[in-house]
Amino acid sequence: MIRPRGPDSLLILIPAFNEQAAVGFVVEEIHRAAPGVPVLVVDDCSWDATRDVARAAGAEVLPLPYHLGLGGCVQAGYKFAYEMGFDYVIRVDGDGQHDPRDIPRIFETLKSSGCEMVIGSRFVDGGADYTSLPRRLGIKFFRLVLRPILGQPVYDPTSGFVGVNRAALAVFSRSFPLEYPEIETLVVLQRRAFRFREVPCRFRPRKAGRSSITALKSFYYMVHVLLGVFVNILRYEGGRPRR
Repeated sequence: MIRPRGPDSLLILIPAFNEQAAVGFVVEEIHRAAPGVPVLVVDDCSWDATRDVARAAGAEVLPLPYHLGLGGCVQAGYKFAYEMGFDYVIRVDGDGQHDPRDIPRIFETLKSSGCEMVIGSRFVDGGADYTSLPRRLGIKFFRLVLRPILGQPVYDPTSGFVGVNRAALAVFSRSFPLEYPEIETLVVLQRRAFRFREVPCRFRPRKAGRSSITALKSFYYMVHVLLGVFVNILRYEGGRPRR
């Protein structure tokens, strides 16, 4: 069983669904980049060998009995981390796009800044981008939408390379957006007067498979997230949820 190890305890969280071709490589890279840090793979009811490959690479696995989607999968990991007493969690996607060598940078920024969330960004320093054209357009659109809401610019609002502290864990373990959660969580944090920061990180093409976000799904994504953003704005007033 994974347990915190001393002060400033960190857990690496990997949400995964049918990532048998990449997740073992990701876990091994994390062990090299952050030796001694526990790694938890939350398997979202995969029908391939994701959980076996993850265990063989040295990760602990939390198998979900039903397919919950990305938001439910991440929330399960956050809930586990919070109830076990971890101080920090850094989420790394299971497809190999995130470079684990950037984990120490995110972790140090979380500790030194006091921010509730730190985002590993593809764009804050003009770095490379391996997303599709529809998704790039969506990112630019949400930058414009979020700027007046958040009161500060956010360069990579859809990044899944995210670190959170215990205060954010307390919120997200109770409530977390179920679909396309990255943008909505920023609004939730802002409405609670929490802070976030972006740090430049390296991103790579996914190791295997292909993104599930097609052009049609990109349109659905934008509409769905916009509705979620405005619902969250209506739910919160003065940093506290309306009853």
